Amino acid sequence: MIRDRLDRLRTELRQRRHHRAFRIPPPTWPETRHDRLAALIAELDTAAADPGLDAKALATAATNLWRARRRLAQQAGDNSAQARQAGRYLRMCQEALTDAGLVVRDHDGETFHSGRSLEALVFNDDATVVIETVTETVRPSVFLREERIQMGQVIVGCPVKTESTPGSGNA
Repeated sequence: MIRDRLDRLRTELRQRRHHRAFRIPPPTWPETRHDRLAALIAELDTAAADPGLDAKALATAATNLWRARRRLAQQAGDNSAQARQAGRYLRMCQEALTDAGLVVRDHDGETFHSGRSLEALVFNDDATVVIETVTETVRPSVFLREERIQMGQVIVGCPVKTESTPGSGNA
């Protein structure tokens, strides 16, 4: 409680060093974004505090972070200060996890074959590909210190098979 007051006082004093036109107001995020970000940070803190690192919880937190970053990237038209700040926070979380040895791997655009350690949910015909290619990552692969803790789930695009007409060439 006292520490919160001191932090607010320090923040206010830092802001008052600058001319009023250059002072930065505190972020005004919608409650849903703020609550979701707080929940993600709490998940990461819980996972980091446990020396055994619950791999499932860590993979879930990393996947939710990956989804949040993708959703923010999809909303490229939203160039508000709040969106940029949320993007920075998510990027810093991702970098911290990477420094700790956690790697989240997106498979979009990669070649797919049956020997890959991926779960193919759907195979779709796609006229734009010549070989089986991952068209969408539903859930990323997550590795902790080079050990896979979550298998990726993908949707695979397959080349369209052309039917040969009877009597064409084989007589």
